[in-house]
Formats: sequence, C-alpha cells, structure tokens
Amino acid sequence: MRGVLYSRTVRTRGRDYRWASWPDERLLDLRLCDLGVKFQGTWLVERTERLLEDLEERDLRIRPSFWISDEWFSPDGVVGIAIPFFLTHPRLRRLERKQMFEVEGGTPASSLRLLRHEAGHALQHAFHLHRRRRWQRVFGKSSTPYPKSYRPNPGSRRFVVHLDYWYGQSHPDEDFAETFAVWLTPGSRWRRRYEGSRALKKLEYVDGLMDELAGRRPVIRKRVRVDEISRLRSTLREYYAAKRRRFKSLTTNIYDGDLLRLFRGPHARGGEPASTFLRRNRTEIRRLVAKGTGSHQLALDTVLSEMIARCRELKLRAIGARRTLLLDFAILLAARSVEYVYGEREWHPL
Repeated sequence: MRGVLYSRTVRTRGRDYRWASWPDERLLDLRLCDLGVKFQGTWLVERTERLLEDLEERDLRIRPSFWISDEWFSPDGVVGIAIPFFLTHPRLRRLERKQMFEVEGGTPASSLRLLRHEAGHALQHAFHLHRRRRWQRVFGKSSTPYPKSYRPNPGSRRFVVHLDYWYGQSHPDEDFAETFAVWLTPGSRWRRRYEGSRALKKLEYVDGLMDELAGRRPVIRKRVRVDEISRLRSTLREYYAAKRRRFKSLTTNIYDGDLLRLFRGPHARGGEPASTFLRRNRTEIRRLVAKGTGSHQLALDTVLSEMIARCRELKLRAIGARRTLLLDFAILLAARSVEYVYGEREWHPL
C-alpha cells in the first residue's frame, strides 16, 4: 500500500436532537436547514473512509469532499460527493421509509455502492475524462442532455449492473460511473461476470485508463459544497411532496386490480398489512419466483418493491392461509416481472 492520502476522522459522540422524539406531523414542518445534522460523527464517516481506501489502493490521487445535502450527487466540476440528510440519524431514516417506502443507501453495503458510483463522477470531473475522444467513443458524449426518464433494456449486455434500475443505461456519465464502480469494487470478478459482452470492453478501457491515471494529480481540485443542507430552506413536508412527484412511477396503479383480488381492503378485519406481509416474506417470495421462472432478479425486485409500495398506499391487508397467499402472490409476481422485462412499461424517473 502506498502513502495514505487522507487522515482518519475520529468519530464524535452522538448528538441529541430536539426533533428526534417529535411525531411525524411536527417533524415534517421543520426546515431542512434547521435539522442541524452534520456528516462528522455519523456511521457515514466509516463508509467514506472505506471508499478512500479503495481509491488509495489503486493509487488514484483524488480525495473527494463529503457533505450533507438532500440527495446523492457529485456536482459538475467539483471533486466531492453529497450525501442525503436522512442517513445521518435513525429518526430521519424512519421518516424516509414511511414517506418513500425505502431508504436509499440505508445500509453499509448499499451506501458503499452509491459512494463508489459517485466517486466515478468525481473522478470524471477531476481529470476531465469526458473530453477525451476515446472516452466519448466508449461511453458517448457527456454533453448529451439528461432525460427526465429513461426506459432500460434489462437484457442488454452493453452495460454493467451496479445500482438498481439499470442506471448505467440512462446517460453516458452514468454509464461511466457504473462501469468505474464495478471496476473499483474489490472481488467483483468483472472479467468473468461480463465475459463475451460489450460491457467487458468498457471495463477493459476503464482498467487501462485507471492505470494511466494512477499516481497523477487531478486537473480539477475544487471542493465547493453545493446545496449544503444548512442552505436548504424547504420543509421536510415540501421535500417529500416534491420527491414523491419525481418518483411517481414507482407507486404506479397498474397493479391495483391484481392486488385487490389477492388482498383485502382497508376495512377488512384481521390479518396484517399486506405491505408488512410481503416485506417479511420477501426472501421466500423471491426464491419461489426464481425457482419457477428464472425471472431477471433486478426486474423481480423492482416489481416486488412497487407492489409493496402500492399495497401500503391502498392500505391492503393479508388475510388467509400464509402458504396460499405466498404461492398466489408468487404467480402474480412472476407474470408481472416477465411483462416488466418484455412488455410495455413506464420509464424510470431520474
């Protein structure tokens, strides 16, 4: 291992926040800038240190800055990564799950996947990689406008799969960031995994490019903190209303008829919430579907997540024999997953 490029941050004691015990309705009226959350002293420090270790192992001389904002992103022209505020405290993670049905980056493994992806963007900015002719031939032009939504091809072998929803297919910059993240991940065995595919050609290009960049100082070293949480004036209520509008397709109503035939309405007595039932039995459901159909795992997970979210919105209840419900739902999920891959489908929002 070469000389360390960063200094470890000592974890500080946890903070006491007055809003930690507030009910949701009161908390939602608090402005983001008034949360007072900080990056230092959270579990995120350890995750970012792991990322820096990965970069240092490859002798990539970038040290991204990290700050708290409203979402994951790496700004153009900045060698840095913004991390969403809801990851800084358990109370905020619970609110995020209630509002959005999931917590993006809420586990050590998922947060590290996102950090490696964002590090790809930071590296691209640091060395102006998108200006290279060969980079453009491999990934496309970075100047291509970002679409408001995209329709992925789950069966494509032209792109790696690192984050969910085949995110690398959405834009050339995302294609590079996803490819870099797969390359950077220890033990990813990318040569074997993508053997014979066009995605392997991209990975081999990145492998050679990183050898070229090893030990070099970045062209850009700007460390501006864009949209730092202390400057965000919207309330949590406004934030989640806007976020739900952006992700509207993730709670689509195309499954309503199927779900209403399988589960009972909100006024039924007994049982448990269908969303809880499905989350609790998620592993077995995935096993049943994969065993019976071999459905694409990412498609299966996407459709299952959408169905769970819709069950919660409709306040459906799971009433009946557990095994029967599981088998009936597995059949439904298998059919819908196949449609997801091969049929007409809503595009994914960015």
